[in-house]
Amino acid sequence: MATTYESVDDLKEALRRAAAAHGEHETRIGKADPDWPDWYALYMVRERAGEELPR
Repeated sequence: MATTYESVDDLKEALRRAAAAHGEHETRIGKADPDWPDWYALYMVRERAGEELPR
């Protein structure tokens, strides 16, 4: 699925939301997530599409 952002600021805010959500994810799993790029990508694509977000 193609995902686009309207501006640098729009992308920047999406990254901040993903970072905050990922911090909660790492707290839940109790360790650092070495696959964080995969998690961020999935989160950002799903968020933009209005789909259920990963936990």
